[in-house]
Amino acid sequence: MSKRFQACFNNPEARVGASDDGESVGNCPFCQRLFMILWLKGAPEVLKDLAPGSQPPFLIFGGEVRTDTNKIEEFLEEALAPPQYPKLCCRYKESNGNPNPGLNDMLEKKFLKSLMKLDQYLLTPLLHELDQNPDVPQSSRHYLDGNSLSLADCNLLPKLNIVKVVCRKYCDFEMPAALTGLTCYLTKAYQQDEFRNTCHKDSEILLAYHSVAKYLNK
Repeated sequence: MSKRFQACFNNPEARVGASDDGESVGNCPFCQRLFMILWLKGAPEVLKDLAPGSQPPFLIFGGEVRTDTNKIEEFLEEALAPPQYPKLCCRYKESNGNPNPGLNDMLEKKFLKSLMKLDQYLLTPLLHELDQNPDVPQSSRHYLDGNSLSLADCNLLPKLNIVKVVCRKYCDFEMPAALTGLTCYLTKAYQQDEFRNTCHKDSEILLAYHSVAKYLNK
């Protein structure tokens, strides 16, 4: 970690949930989201200071405790800003989630339809792709907002990984290969150290959902 980063952050402390074995990070998509943001910001050594604690995740900086994941994300994006650190906020607001929040309940109830909407978005060319080639049939980008991981990906990917692991084990369900946009998205994501190396162990995820698994097939 650079001296400038140390001076800027004055030894921040972050706390995340512990796993069942008490050593690795437990099943918490919000903790993984913050791990990914810090890593993408180019400060991987900070992750060595992450330790188990109560009410995870939270960040201590300058004596102030931040407990809201969204507020921590906003703080990191503001404090770790260009030109020294990469900008992770999305260029397109549609990349950051469902553009019609009123549909959230319906999308949660209709899982496949939700995956299809995500797949369609990933295949739809973004404006800068159309500027380069107005006739491009579909997007060739790797992630939600472009070819680099963004805050939107840090939010979505940990949840998708949990869904994939839980559905495979308890529902005998695999992500449909026909959803080529989603398939490519996940394939690229698992090739990224920032995502792959922050994923929770499958055993931790399955343990967390074991008690509710009996309801998944109802």
